[in-house]
Amino acid sequence: MNDFDIPQECDNIPPRMEIVVPCYNEKEAFPHCLKVLGEVLCNLISTQKIGAGSKIIFVDDGSKDDTWDQIKEACQKNTFVSGIKLSKNRGHQNALIAGLANTTADVVVSIDADLQDDVRCIETMVEKYQEGNDIVYGVRDDRSTDSAFKRISANLFYSLMEKMGVNQVSNHADYRLMSRKAVDCLLTFKEQNMYIRGIVPLLGFNSARVYYSRDDRVAGESKYPLKKMLSLAVEGITSLTITPLRMISALGFITCLISIITAIYTIFEKITGSTVEGWTSVMISIIFLGGVQLLCLGVIGEYVGKIYIETKGRPRFFVEEKRGDNNEFK
Repeated sequence: MNDFDIPQECDNIPPRMEIVVPCYNEKEAFPHCLKVLGEVLCNLISTQKIGAGSKIIFVDDGSKDDTWDQIKEACQKNTFVSGIKLSKNRGHQNALIAGLANTTADVVVSIDADLQDDVRCIETMVEKYQEGNDIVYGVRDDRSTDSAFKRISANLFYSLMEKMGVNQVSNHADYRLMSRKAVDCLLTFKEQNMYIRGIVPLLGFNSARVYYSRDDRVAGESKYPLKKMLSLAVEGITSLTITPLRMISALGFITCLISIITAIYTIFEKITGSTVEGWTSVMISIIFLGGVQLLCLGVIGEYVGKIYIETKGRPRFFVEEKRGDNNEFK
């Protein structure tokens, strides 16, 4: 064996895994989440799918209930649990980034605290990782539990994102496995408002998909009402593509073309003497053009606002407290 040979038994060392769980007002769902994910870790370790030292990292995103108190108690009772408390609510995506930034394991799985995503897929994700995939997406293959409105709006959103050139995995939220290499590369992105599910495919590493059906929420209320879903959609579109700006240019060209045709028609009618003076056409033109201008300004303003926020370079979050791994501090 020369200096560069690696003992064969090293290839069989199972990877250490960390599960990142963003939490916001999850006092009802937390006990169930801790129990289920703890069992998943125990089973995977006992079957040597993952290594000893694997753990769960709960990230409290400025909860207003006693979620953080439950996380601290879990850290005291379980060596496989760590907790991170953000100083204020910074949103799901920033909470997830905060958790990822505090990982050191070989593989990292992200999942929401409501556990609507099928935890049984984690084992399959690990197997896909061992086959050479740095990213494994959890993808829903059944939306029958959603309302008709949510199914239609979700399909329209994914279709719209695809037509705008955004490389996003349809029916995938933030349930995924990432290798250490993939996580480190993701953390090099410094956007203030990061749309993670659209950024991850840009990494370009080998990837695979695991399909599952989503369960109903065990306890608590959904943290993604219609308002937040629409906000996330706007965030995704404006963070990953400039197609809306190009659409404005196309709309401006079409409007100018219509105006030229209308002007020619008006001159022709004036020459033939068949015009009828009135305010209807004038009012319609003013309202139409005014609406188009306001819409265009709104879209442009969204992008300008993002530039304004990015140029400040402010931190995305502040960690108020950590628990677990003997690194407790305030």
